[in-house]
Amino acid sequence: MKICISLTFAALMVSHAFAEMSQWTRTDGKTAQLELIEATGTGDELTGKFKNADGQEFSIKASTLVAADAKRLAEWKPPTPSVFDEVLTGNLKILKGRSLKKIDDWQKPGKFYVFYYTASWCGPCHEFTPKLVEFYKANKNANFEIILITSDKGEQSMESYAAEFDMPWPQLEYREVEKFKKEFNFGVKGIPSVIVCDPSGKSLGNFRSKLPELAEMVK
Repeated sequence: MKICISLTFAALMVSHAFAEMSQWTRTDGKTAQLELIEATGTGDELTGKFKNADGQEFSIKASTLVAADAKRLAEWKPPTPSVFDEVLTGNLKILKGRSLKKIDDWQKPGKFYVFYYTASWCGPCHEFTPKLVEFYKANKNANFEIILITSDKGEQSMESYAAEFDMPWPQLEYREVEKFKKEFNFGVKGIPSVIVCDPSGKSLGNFRSKLPELAEMVK
């Protein structure tokens, strides 16, 4: 249902754990955390279709946004379809509180899929995971998403591990992991591994020891 932007924009100061929410600012100074899902028109008629955390959709004209956000809207491109869509869509969970909850509306990354191979029983993973959490929080944008691919033996271990490190990224459901590993063999020999792929499924390498390089790549 469409909602009136003049009445609701200031009230939409909410976050969304798994979609790509970002702050948008109107020329009158009011801000909101929103997900951009479509851009139509050009020039003075350029309009963005947005969604809030409750799933409500509405439109905002570029002419009503501050210059930087109007430019962002003009440069926006929809995410590229990927070979991972079938296995990931509907099969991702994310930490909410202390529990993993199913993601019903996942925002696909525009450029890079970053698969984090890890497990709760892995000592080196416990050392590396806080660094990856820090990387994610410092660099997250619409260009990439980290998806955890577990080597644990069950969902309870996955959930405890996610809660222990307050993991902010999605995880592939346990029942889908073996299928994913058979379909997409990236030559992972050990964990932790951070495999970066483009939407076509091409592996760009293991960036476990190259997080600064990855930060530059995903800008």
